[in-house]
Amino acid sequence: MRRGGDYRIGDLAREMGISVETVRYYERIGLMPPPARTESNYRSYAPLHLSRLNFIRHARSLGFEIGEIRSLLDLSAEPAADCATADRIATGHLAAVEAKIAGLTALRDELARFAGQCRGSGTAADCLVLEVLGDHGRCAGEHRA
Repeated sequence: MRRGGDYRIGDLAREMGISVETVRYYERIGLMPPPARTESNYRSYAPLHLSRLNFIRHARSLGFEIGEIRSLLDLSAEPAADCATADRIATGHLAAVEAKIAGLTALRDELARFAGQCRGSGTAADCLVLEVLGDHGRCAGEHRA
């Protein structure tokens, strides 16, 4: 950190645990406001940049898409605005996460039905794993006798 609470891009990136390129990317796409420039043309980030970057990083860690983050940032800039939009975005994201969990649970259940059945013994011609993958329409429990 530099005097007066200003940060250079490397300091800001280190503080947030991200790369300098990520900071530049967020600037390019307009999620981060452009920083002031020093007399020698270095970027000079203020504490508000740190706060905004923290918001973005936390939202990304929760899986929010860039467009959703942009909407949430826009909303946060309007303190008197109704938070229904933020709730709608979060609720929609939660539904998407729940759908992914359901999909992963179904994937796990399907793999559990046949994974480990062969235990590395036998031949490929009698392999339940290969049979199930080749004949998706059949139940995993119905393998050749």
